[in-house]
Amino acid sequence: MPARRILSIWFPRLAAERLMRMDPGLAEQPFAVVEDRQNQQMLMSLSAAASMEGLRPAQPLRDAQAMCPRLLTRLANRPADAAFLTALRRWAGKFSPWVAEEAPEGLILDISGCAHLFGGEEKLIAQVEEDCRDLGLSVRLGIAGTVGAAWGLARYAGETPEAVRSGDAIDQEAPATRARAAKRRHWERGGPAPRRAGAERPVCRIAPEGRMHTVLAPLPMAALRVDDETVASLARLGLRKVGDLLGMPRAALARRFGQPLVAQLDRALGSAPEPVSPARPAAVFAVRLTLPDPIGLDEDVMAAVDRLLPELEKRLKAKGRAARRILLQFFRSDSTMQTIELGLARASADPDRIRPLIVLKLGDVDAGFGIDCVRLEAVLTEVLQVRQFRGQLQATEDAMARMASDTRMDDLIGRLGSRIGMEGITRMHPADSHIPEKTAHKVAAAWSEAAKDWPHPPTPRPLMMWPPEPVTTEASGGARARLGGTIRWRRRDLSVLSARGPERIAPEWWLDDPAWRSGVRDYWDVVVSSGERLWIYYAHGGAMSGGWFCQGRFA
Repeated sequence: MPARRILSIWFPRLAAERLMRMDPGLAEQPFAVVEDRQNQQMLMSLSAAASMEGLRPAQPLRDAQAMCPRLLTRLANRPADAAFLTALRRWAGKFSPWVAEEAPEGLILDISGCAHLFGGEEKLIAQVEEDCRDLGLSVRLGIAGTVGAAWGLARYAGETPEAVRSGDAIDQEAPATRARAAKRRHWERGGPAPRRAGAERPVCRIAPEGRMHTVLAPLPMAALRVDDETVASLARLGLRKVGDLLGMPRAALARRFGQPLVAQLDRALGSAPEPVSPARPAAVFAVRLTLPDPIGLDEDVMAAVDRLLPELEKRLKAKGRAARRILLQFFRSDSTMQTIELGLARASADPDRIRPLIVLKLGDVDAGFGIDCVRLEAVLTEVLQVRQFRGQLQATEDAMARMASDTRMDDLIGRLGSRIGMEGITRMHPADSHIPEKTAHKVAAAWSEAAKDWPHPPTPRPLMMWPPEPVTTEASGGARARLGGTIRWRRRDLSVLSARGPERIAPEWWLDDPAWRSGVRDYWDVVVSSGERLWIYYAHGGAMSGGWFCQGRFA
């Protein structure tokens, strides 16, 4: 069995070069992609010309424009960059079938047993670089026996560790102090070690088998994929290279810097496993019918749809899926296209449930000079909920089985949703609260079942409720508030015929609800002279003054 070999591909200018591929004019002068971070715009990706101007990623935009007034900028588009990386993942499949995305700018390939197909690892790297050059992309590569080592080689091979502003390095001291410290061995105080002339070594992008320690040792500490705070803490102690950690006890490192540092070091060295998980291709459920001659009549269009629906059902059920949203596309003979989108209240693959929704939308189809291709796709699917029907043991059980399989309400919601939108159809569900206006909340009817087991309040609740409205009355207040006589509500004088209550409701003390800052309420069921049955309460006062208010009306 061949030894495990991992290839890490890093695109350091992915976002900028994606836009430069779309607009070649951006490459004529310095260009950068910016995004909002910490309430300011910062550089995210740079072109090669922008880097030559001294700009760097994560630099504030205003500082970059001061350094390079000619800088062109575009806003970042993370979803588009992710889609471009997915396309590059499919391209990388020519080198290995085992490809995983390393968001946001990298790919990981398991090339075990694949390199000989390209003439060896050196030629494989050369082929990758040539392809990227043809695509107009900058690339950096690394090959090693582990994911962590390949990742570090691709990003940090040939780079020197960055100095830390700790005051220990000799090149960070004041000139007067530096003159008096001529004989100081500064490499022992955090500065770079002396290197003899002609001792420069070539950049190693391929880690030979069995020499993982030698290749990782000169890399900076960030090559271990640890956070910046840990890198800074290690640098303050003079530990700036991976080689500085290789001979240290693991227990001491874990106590001082945490278990993640030790885990990443073990993964890079191969002591801990780190598999490559390739991205699973998304399942596409689509069928298409190409017509020999253009069509335009509604009957012909529905005949084409009737041929596509059973095939779509077959493909969905083969994967145990059901369609929640359907996309119907009509390609016209003049190279134009019209799209119709449909939604189902309950996911289904049954053509008899999808067809009526298409019939409702058929009037919106403009055939133009004729339709020569029809495409049907389930763009949103769910796991198919298979129902097990019960046998004919008893008539009651048969009735319950028919009720459980009744889809008439779902079909009605689907038809209404095709007209006014699925979000416009809602139903009420019970909520866990003793506050009257919070005992129910609205949910989308298409993505919920009918509510059951509604809680029963101690006293009846009004059918209509609204925000509290002030009521003027001669009734007494205080702890023994009672309602009687004449009240004034909505600019009407009403006589109280009967009053039943009170029901005391306290606010939720664990929440600061602005509507309940008036304190404890005593609710009364009041019948007035106009025949209305009102729900009136007396607020005892709290953070806000109390008084009498009307909040609802019974049917």
